Amino acid sequence: MKFEEFNLHEDILRGINDAGFDEAMPAQEKTFNAVLNGKDVTVQSQTGTGKTAAFLISIYQLFKTDVVENKKALIVVPTRELAVQIEEEAEILGKYLDYKTVSIYGGVGYKQQLEKLKAGADFIVGTPGRLLDLEKSNHIDYKQFGVLVIDEADRLFDMGFFPDLRKMLRKLVDPTKRRTMLFSATLNTRVLNLAWDQMNEYEEIKIEPEKVTVEEITQELYHVAANEKMKLLLGILKKENFENAIIFCNTKNKVAEVSKRLDVNGYKTKFLMGDLPQKKRLATINDMKAGELDILVATDVAARGLHVDDLSLVVNFDLPEDYENYVHRIGRTARAGKTGKAVSLACPKYVYHLPAIESYIGDKISVMIADDESFLEDASEGMRFRNEYDDRPQRGRSGDNRGGGKRSDGRRDGGRGGYNRSGDNRGGGNRSDGNRGDGRRKDSGNRNGGNRNNSGSRSGGDRSGGNRNRRNDEYRNNRSRPAVELKRPTADAGVEDRIAYYKAKYGEDFKPSAEMLKQNGAGGSKKTGGRKSGNRNKSGQSHGGKQQGGQSRKPQQADKGNKKPQQKAQQKAPDAAAPKKSGFLGRLFGKK
Repeated sequence: MKFEEFNLHEDILRGINDAGFDEAMPAQEKTFNAVLNGKDVTVQSQTGTGKTAAFLISIYQLFKTDVVENKKALIVVPTRELAVQIEEEAEILGKYLDYKTVSIYGGVGYKQQLEKLKAGADFIVGTPGRLLDLEKSNHIDYKQFGVLVIDEADRLFDMGFFPDLRKMLRKLVDPTKRRTMLFSATLNTRVLNLAWDQMNEYEEIKIEPEKVTVEEITQELYHVAANEKMKLLLGILKKENFENAIIFCNTKNKVAEVSKRLDVNGYKTKFLMGDLPQKKRLATINDMKAGELDILVATDVAARGLHVDDLSLVVNFDLPEDYENYVHRIGRTARAGKTGKAVSLACPKYVYHLPAIESYIGDKISVMIADDESFLEDASEGMRFRNEYDDRPQRGRSGDNRGGGKRSDGRRDGGRGGYNRSGDNRGGGNRSDGNRGDGRRKDSGNRNGGNRNNSGSRSGGDRSGGNRNRRNDEYRNNRSRPAVELKRPTADAGVEDRIAYYKAKYGEDFKPSAEMLKQNGAGGSKKTGGRKSGNRNKSGQSHGGKQQGGQSRKPQQADKGNKKPQQKAQQKAPDAAAPKKSGFLGRLFGKK
């Protein structure tokens, strides 16, 4: 059905003709019929079926025919790339209309976006987070919107935007006072519940082709070893007569590596990933659309919302881990009824995702045989490439001699700082740790029975304040060692003998305590006290032996009841005069 048959405004038809559209696609046709007859819509349609033009043209016609009172539209999308794409398409289709479109998204400063809002915006296309931020700062009034469009609703839910979306919906005017359109690749329960809650007399539209993938896309698959993928990729690029191509990889590091290897082999490429600064991402997409870029290497961030006219080739350098992403990737080509080609490289690491992909698309991908001529020499072979936007720790390692040599690990950069490790001698060598965190830690010594000293600072502070070791290195290194082996004093040795022993053991700097000297002066030498071996109790008595003064324990207990108070006082006098033994020396000299 041609666009002229929908009785669209003449200025809208002029923009459609400039865009090169002739006949409406099924999703567009059914959307026009429902919306222009006063209904809200939920549309289930795959990528590349003209959904953006469907809701833009519908909104233009509603505004031109004064069907809605508030002539402002809010379009909510999951990604910044899709927001920019819709803004660009709106400029083409609305070229002859007096409506301004502004895209709002995070990752960039507010200044430029605020200037556009202040200049006046009829269509605001944005991601939920930035839209809520601007509403909180009173730069957007949600009550002014007469039309709401939620694009790729299933992706919004998958990315965790549902709570933000609910907040926005509560701030809008009542569903009966606005027109609402919802587009999604799948109409699951959450999407349908949202439609039931936020729409007024809506019509459910499903565009379900016999196959999930577009028939105009030629799909091919090569089974290849991981170390041969780059050579095969070069052969495919030489074989295919392509104007522009997108190569998809599963990781950011692989994207950067493939792009740089292709540059070495003479191709003009750029890469696109989530960590790329927003300004550089937009510049890369614009270069691709303007035909100034031959090849774009990207992660799945570019699988949705990136529309490149006449894209002829898509290459899956890595098979996607999510089977739905396969459809979104290859859907970048063969758009709007045109033809395209998708080539996938199945290496041993990702080949296990192939059955799920073929089950989802309901078809087997044609397997191609790569002969020797399919592999070209890789000029970048042997080179190492690092993604400058990757902030993960980088570790180097050289040398590992477990039998007495040194082991050195390179510097590791990351959140905790870095460290150098050298001299790991498992047979008694040294170990030295370099910078770690904010401070420095240094360990040196022998692993097997040797010394280990820690000194320096960690996280900006001193860690040890001196030498630390397990065997008191300070005493061991400073004291004078006796020529002969020392013998520990016996239990009946005097205080002088014990002092001499500890001076010999710990050095001449050893000083006896005042308690020890008083005890020696008051009680005399224990050697002369007539004490024999036995267990000593708290009162100074020895069980099974004699007490001081030659008294035995048995007579003492026999006349215990006949003792006079004066005799008891005399007997307790020595104990009262002697200071109470406590602490380290008390334990040394107060026990056998």
